[in-house]
Amino acid sequence: MKLQTLSAACAALVSLSFAGAAFAADPVTVKLQAPLAAKAKFIAGGAVFLCEADACVASAPSSQTFAASTCKSVAKTVGAVTSFGVGGKTLDADKLGACNAVAASATQLANR
Repeated sequence: MKLQTLSAACAALVSLSFAGAAFAADPVTVKLQAPLAAKAKFIAGGAVFLCEADACVASAPSSQTFAASTCKSVAKTVGAVTSFGVGGKTLDADKLGACNAVAASATQLANR
């Protein structure tokens, strides 16, 4: 009986490990409000973002990449965003607004 319980627990743990890995395999994608003049590459949320025109992609995100704090880092680096998502899931309007507030603050500081 104990062996069956242990076996079931191990199988559940392995299943959860693969589910997390599958989620992490999805790229984090960002749509920018305005296209960039040149390609950009930077690190945010534990992942490398590659940006070209009006899109940025983190092909190998960490478990912390899909977060409002990462969106803020992206917006501060490359400007306001219109969407920030992974695997069909996107940040809501309030969180995108917070990202864009950071982008606006960064622009105001740069223009001084």
